[in-house]
Amino acid sequence: MTSPDTQRPRAGSDILRTALRRNVGAMAWGTVLMGLYQAGETAFPIALGLIVEHTMRHRSPGALGLSVAALAVIITTVSLSWRFGMRILQKANTTEAHRWRVRVAGAGLQPVARDVDLKSGEVLTIATEDADQTADIIEVVPLLISSLVAVLIAAVALGLADLRLGLLVIVGTVGILSVLSVMSRRIGSSTREQQARVARAGAKVADLIIGLRPLHGFGGNHAAFRSYRRVSTDAKQQSVTVARVGGVYAGTALALNAVLAAAVTLTAGWLAFEGRINIGELVMAVGLAQFIMEPLKLFSEMPKYVMIARASAERMALVLTAPPVTTPGRERPAEGADLEVDCVRHGTLRKVRFRVSAGEFVAVAAYQPRAAADLAAVLALNVPPDAYEGTVRVGGRDLADLAVEAVRERLLVNPYDGEIFAGTLRSNIDPTGTSRIVPEAVEASMLTDVVALHREGLDHAVRDRGANLSGGQRQRLSLARALAADTDVLVLRDPTTAVDAVTEQLIARGVAELRRGRTTLVITSSPALLDAADRVLVLDDGVVTAEDTHRGLLATDEQYRLAVTR
Repeated sequence: MTSPDTQRPRAGSDILRTALRRNVGAMAWGTVLMGLYQAGETAFPIALGLIVEHTMRHRSPGALGLSVAALAVIITTVSLSWRFGMRILQKANTTEAHRWRVRVAGAGLQPVARDVDLKSGEVLTIATEDADQTADIIEVVPLLISSLVAVLIAAVALGLADLRLGLLVIVGTVGILSVLSVMSRRIGSSTREQQARVARAGAKVADLIIGLRPLHGFGGNHAAFRSYRRVSTDAKQQSVTVARVGGVYAGTALALNAVLAAAVTLTAGWLAFEGRINIGELVMAVGLAQFIMEPLKLFSEMPKYVMIARASAERMALVLTAPPVTTPGRERPAEGADLEVDCVRHGTLRKVRFRVSAGEFVAVAAYQPRAAADLAAVLALNVPPDAYEGTVRVGGRDLADLAVEAVRERLLVNPYDGEIFAGTLRSNIDPTGTSRIVPEAVEASMLTDVVALHREGLDHAVRDRGANLSGGQRQRLSLARALAADTDVLVLRDPTTAVDAVTEQLIARGVAELRRGRTTLVITSSPALLDAADRVLVLDDGVVTAEDTHRGLLATDEQYRLAVTR
């Protein structure tokens, strides 16, 4: 199930180490090239000082031409090393961010849910923003090393001119980093809180989009908007706090760097005035004092980016290290497509027991909607087998002993509110492109009118969540997808609640015909589907209280007749 690349890391620090270890080659080349870039930048004021000193002594056109050629080589080296170094690092950064996005998305889409207290919108934020910020560590480390190279070269060059100048750069750099490292901790804690609040706001948006239609239906959209505004305001306030802390950090870093540069310049001027250094060394010192601000600025910002990357990595670890809700088995269902529910107790269900034989079409009439939802959740593995009493068997094997992927291949539970994805009618019906009964599924679900309504037919574009389809069309599209899967055991829950009575009759006949010889269980109160079933189970107060054909129950059970007749 797992390869070396997909082993779950244990914590945020492990995620960062994994990212660094996986990109050692790119980071090494990037460090060399960016170090060469910084060395070239540092060499420019050094060479300029040497040229001034050499020219003033010899005053020859040849020496001047040689000096200009040396500067041209330095400038070319700086340009090419920056170009190719950043290309290597940014490619590695983008690739690593993609890897973590896939990892987080894969964890969220695993058949067995993870035991983590995060909503889908929060997982989405982690898979995008946090993955990008974690991968930034790939650029941060080479830039940190290259900046250190520039500072060291500047310190050595100034030390050769006068030891006091070199010591001033080294001591000043250590002091600046000591101050900023303390401030970066505040940035890390503030960033973690900001990311959490932004994620909660994203989750609230996702929930609102899903429930937008019903909210409009009962007039709850204003209350929902106020709820989102509160969450969004919290995220905004924390973002302002992070920006304020970041601004103080950046301002402090700039001020300290400027103070160090000014100290180097003034010290060099005083040494030149005293005759301790010559004019060329003075020009070099002033040039390095101006140049050193850039690598110092970059060097001083690195702790901030490291803390942000670590905070994002720790949020990714919330998803990647969360244990599964249950530990699935490894067996596969035996040959045979029967479905058995044996003394299951969960939620409103109280020792429910029934069996659907291979090839049988059975309907369950649940008097309480909650019982229907609980039964569908158990069969869909939305409830782990160890979270309820009793046993569910597919092909004679307990669900707890079966691999989830194997169960999905044999048993399909079509949800009541099946999602519709952006794409086409065809891609929604047959996402894998492997179904051989798409036309039959379209016919049985009575989606033919939707297909015929558009010139593109099955290639008609569908918006996200089926925004350009009516409620009945979305429900029939979801039913067509379930039928096109052509699984051995199919469970449908209320597949016709949004269609008219005539269409419902046609769908009932179509489903019964298409699923002939295949095991089918329909949880419904639809008279048409109940009548199409081989037999009907009555689920009342959490137990099966009656069993017969639809017409037999109509003739003998007054409560059933009142519950299902319309």
